[in-house]
Amino acid sequence: MCLVMLTAVATRESVANRHSALRDASVPESTLPAFSSQTEAAFDETVQGALADPLEAPPASEWTTITVKPGQTLSDIFESQDLGFSEAMAVVKLGKRTEELKRLRAGEKLLLKKTPEQKLEELRYELDEANVLQVRRTDDGLEAITLAAEIERHQTAVSGVIENSLFLDGQRAGLSNRLLMQMAEMFAYDIDFALDLRAGDRFGVVYEELYKDGQKLRDGDILAAEFVNRGQSHRAVRYMDADGNIAYYSPEGDSLRKAFIRTPVDFARVSSGFNPHRRHPILNTIRAHKGVDYAAATGTPVKATGDGRVEFIGVKGGYGRVVVLKHGSQYTTLYAHLSRYRSGLKAGAAVRQGQVIGYVGASGLATAPHLHYEFRINGVHKNPMTVALPRSNPLPRSVSAQWRHEMTPELAQLDAMAASAQLAQAPGDAAASR
Repeated sequence: MCLVMLTAVATRESVANRHSALRDASVPESTLPAFSSQTEAAFDETVQGALADPLEAPPASEWTTITVKPGQTLSDIFESQDLGFSEAMAVVKLGKRTEELKRLRAGEKLLLKKTPEQKLEELRYELDEANVLQVRRTDDGLEAITLAAEIERHQTAVSGVIENSLFLDGQRAGLSNRLLMQMAEMFAYDIDFALDLRAGDRFGVVYEELYKDGQKLRDGDILAAEFVNRGQSHRAVRYMDADGNIAYYSPEGDSLRKAFIRTPVDFARVSSGFNPHRRHPILNTIRAHKGVDYAAATGTPVKATGDGRVEFIGVKGGYGRVVVLKHGSQYTTLYAHLSRYRSGLKAGAAVRQGQVIGYVGASGLATAPHLHYEFRINGVHKNPMTVALPRSNPLPRSVSAQWRHEMTPELAQLDAMAASAQLAQAPGDAAASR
């Protein structure tokens, strides 16, 4: 604008000087008005044109999306974008925030924007689903900051009925394998999913879906779930403490976690259950079968059903390779017919619930690969599928009331799904009663 005004002033001065010169040259007065009018019109047109068409600064470059190729480094990418090696070095030297840029992996994406002078103006790199690295140019040079991505949480509720298996029917209802495993783990203290499932069992799940920029990232955690097994309802509701630790409780605040889980292998087919009068398949004699056999492929991981210590590890007659765990003063569990033990496992070693201790095999007197599992209380064999198990501590009273209030909507969704399932089953029930 200053340039335009200066041009205008200079133009007016030029016109005035020319007018004066014409007078001095004794130009007839009759020609002056015409000359002045034409010149003034040209001047006005020039000024108005200059004001209407100001010069624009060159725009900054648009974002360029780079997909990292195998073996490609940040300096390779910068050179391909005419940014130069020195710019790449300046970025990686900004500190810990840019350390990840030294370890780029194929398929990852970088967003770049350049200045009109072909220098880096801004770079963006997704560190994880919740954080983005931003490198940008300021008056003092380049700086790196971490931006928290805005994650949206949407609640979803699904339900289903068991007709074939938990995985098939769960997937048919819309649950991912991750959510199915989480649900099975939640109820593993009360339901043996390898043995207890029956056609007609049903489930309902309320869970979160995580979205960013309108795109679904993944499934979140289960907020509340119900599994009705053999007519008995089991419910679980999420509780998150101030530190973000998650545990599941019954709606009454009782912990779902117990000292033992029911199943030492994941969803394996049970070849024979607890039977004190079973005829041994190899010895062909009546011999008590004081445990449960889980048929599974050789090498299937076997997990400790409770915290404890290794009381015995080795070969024990017809049991073949065996691990016996001691849990406190009253409980012991036995895992037999193993193909091998977990590497480094020794007598006296501490183990945690769910930790792998060995692998399914057919050692000892076994007709096929399977795990033989026994549960004893004070040395007496108990049916591991039905024995009463001690529970962990309930939710503290100081937080239980507020927690129940907060979870009311999720429990209402479980109630609605249960009512809908009962209505759907009612016609069949009525027909069966006739």
